Amino acid sequence: MLLLAALTGRAQEAAPQAPPEARQILVMLHLPAPHFRPDAAYGANYRDDAGRLARRRIAEALAREHGLTILEGWPMPALNVDCYRMAEPPGAEPGKIVEALSRDARVDWAQSINTFSAQASDPLYPVQPAALQWQLGEVRKAATGRKVLVAVIDSGVETDHPDLAGQVAFQENFVDGQAYAAETHGTGVAGVIAALAGNGVGIEGVAPDARLMALRACWQVAGGATRCNSFTLAKAINFALMHGAQVINLSLSGPADRLLRELIDVACARGVRVVGAVDAASADGGFPASHPGVFAVAADSGRQLNAQVLMAPGRDIPTAAPGARWGMVSGSSYSAAHISGMMAVLSELRPGLTLPQVRSSIVLQPGGINLCATVTRLTGKCTCVCVEVTPPKIVRLP
Repeated sequence: MLLLAALTGRAQEAAPQAPPEARQILVMLHLPAPHFRPDAAYGANYRDDAGRLARRRIAEALAREHGLTILEGWPMPALNVDCYRMAEPPGAEPGKIVEALSRDARVDWAQSINTFSAQASDPLYPVQPAALQWQLGEVRKAATGRKVLVAVIDSGVETDHPDLAGQVAFQENFVDGQAYAAETHGTGVAGVIAALAGNGVGIEGVAPDARLMALRACWQVAGGATRCNSFTLAKAINFALMHGAQVINLSLSGPADRLLRELIDVACARGVRVVGAVDAASADGGFPASHPGVFAVAADSGRQLNAQVLMAPGRDIPTAAPGARWGMVSGSSYSAAHISGMMAVLSELRPGLTLPQVRSSIVLQPGGINLCATVTRLTGKCTCVCVEVTPPKIVRLP
């Protein structure tokens, strides 16, 4: 059935959804010369184009023959073709169907769908410490955290923020007696992890193609501080585990807690990357950062407790803020968010790595992490400035 745009003289076909991993191609069917067309008197108006129905039947026949799914069609009079977007069947050999279609007399030409990127960065990207320190532009040639699910267990995230719109797969509130609210800490942490890249505003997340769970287990109090408790956090961690989170960000600290320990142990047993912010005022870094299996993170501007603690940017970090704004933040909460973004990138590259393998793959250098070298170690391909690295020495917490 055709979806007609009478006011513009254009016609588009209803577009079914393609399977998530389906490779897509374009198939061009030639339009007859205008003086041969029975509907030529109608000019650019395709409402009465009987020939279009014939081309649709040709497209359907081609789809049946090659196992394709027609997603949509669009007339392109400037090229004298009808263009059909089709999804290839699972397991199809790359390029084979396009080659076969190109030899078919019914087809003007066929091609794969290519991806193009605008040649610009978001305004605050140049002042993001990780942009330079972690060579994010180069790292993204290898991975962007695509489809990795990151649970942000924190205060509320402004899900319609210009840098976060469309990034949140789940939004849940685990704080009893309060409605879900967009709050400073959760929005800032989410921005560091997965703010949109190349949208022309604000910042760019470490893993801009990751998917977020905005799980509100904390709340903002007078003065801007953020508070949580064992129950709200436990409900949120449980939800994250039940809904397939691959990374859990805990930018918080407090006393050791059995319920949370048990949940974190389950997460670690499943290979979930749990990231915790170090409390600089605590001798052991505080909980959950001190718990075995958790990736403890401190700001690279502070002191490093031991070799087990990862260092990441944590001072003067631009990030998203409620009210469709941006602001500068500091603290190990945002360092942990950087590492959660990094974990999404590494999970895209090597989702099957065990937690010890993830830790041993991280390349350390004075002052922090060499993310480019880490990506090179995992992929065997140099995507940026490559240096000779030695495996980091891992020291376990007592």
